Amino acid sequence: MSRSLQPIRGMNDVLPSEIGAWQQLERTARAAFESYGYEEIRVPIVEQTELFQRSIGEHTDIVEKEMYSFRDAGGDALTLRPEATAGIVRAAISNGLLRGARLKLWCSGPMFRHERPQKGRYRQFYQLDVEALGFAGPDIDAELIALGARLWRELKLTRVRLLLNSLGTPAARAVYRERLVEFFQAHEAALDEDSRRRLSGNALRILDSKNPQMRALIERAPVLTEYLDPESQAHFAQLQANLDALGIPYEINPRLVRGLDYYSRTVFEWVTDALGAQDAVCSGGRYDGLVAQLGGEPTPAIGFALGVERVAELMRQASSAAAPAVPELYIVVGGERAEREALRLAELLRDALPGRGVLVNLGGGNFKAQFRRADRSGARLALVLGDGELERGVAGVKPLRREAGQSDCPLELLAARISSLLAQEPPAKAAGAAAAADDLRRG
Repeated sequence: MSRSLQPIRGMNDVLPSEIGAWQQLERTARAAFESYGYEEIRVPIVEQTELFQRSIGEHTDIVEKEMYSFRDAGGDALTLRPEATAGIVRAAISNGLLRGARLKLWCSGPMFRHERPQKGRYRQFYQLDVEALGFAGPDIDAELIALGARLWRELKLTRVRLLLNSLGTPAARAVYRERLVEFFQAHEAALDEDSRRRLSGNALRILDSKNPQMRALIERAPVLTEYLDPESQAHFAQLQANLDALGIPYEINPRLVRGLDYYSRTVFEWVTDALGAQDAVCSGGRYDGLVAQLGGEPTPAIGFALGVERVAELMRQASSAAAPAVPELYIVVGGERAEREALRLAELLRDALPGRGVLVNLGGGNFKAQFRRADRSGARLALVLGDGELERGVAGVKPLRREAGQSDCPLELLAARISSLLAQEPPAKAAGAAAAADDLRRG
């Protein structure tokens, strides 16, 4: 027997039993984004490798070690997107969307990084991404953070908290980087291998080290906020005042630097203590120089990315995730004529009862087996349609979530009868359609 194929390491299937949390998050996020005036955009999964080298930074872990890059048949250097911001900015520039305009955009989809897979960190992962281009003041920073806070409230997630910092302007950060390099060079013997590599490329990333043996040294390093330029200090102070007015609690973390070179001024993370080492569930910040860096006119901008897998896991832990959708009706059939008529009846009921799931028994089986499938489907009502019922112009109606007998209903009155009964029946069983589908596949 040949060996069965398995998914690529770090790239996971999302099963029907898990999808309810994803769908609920996506619905909630879409409604929230639209209520703040953000419009959806969809950008390619594959972009030129140069886009990410120029935007993220050549000395970042993402570009140096984690990108899925290749040359296509035409010899072009291409990369599966490791994040969405660069692609959205490229789309705004190449489509001429920024000529005198301010944009509020969002997108969703898979991203790809060749990292060591672990819980909450995958090689293919999904993000919801929000970007605001053309807004310079701290008011948009506060609005984006308020949008995140609203999402947590609407998803009933309480174990998240906000970390906040300012990176200042590139010029101020350059001065700070010099002081930081001097400090770490003086303590180079205490640096781990990753930090030594970062020292010559992007010393700020040393502050992001997850190595616990580095923490004591990092705590003694110079603090970025002491090197902020006056304008960045004022911007950061006004952002804090806005958040205080909104009643959004936050913690200032001077070691929060984010892993991408394009950030400036405001950076923030929503973190949790419920997911172990992978504590960041939503991260973002300003990237005021990125549009010009990629060939557009100088344009201030800010955005965030939310990790779908991590938030869905938080929802499951908080028991706030919606159960997978289950049908309301299951049609049990008996006889060749009834099998044909059941398909037609199901279509009529879907037209007459929009939003009500209708399953037809497929693949045969005696009545006992069909009722077992009906129960496993989670449906609240079974409709029994046999050749005898068709001769009399009726269908049998039997509640599945309470003890009750079967009664006949004329076919022409069936939609009204079902609507009335469903208003009285107990909620659908959460066992779900996955088990029913498996039953149907096996017959």
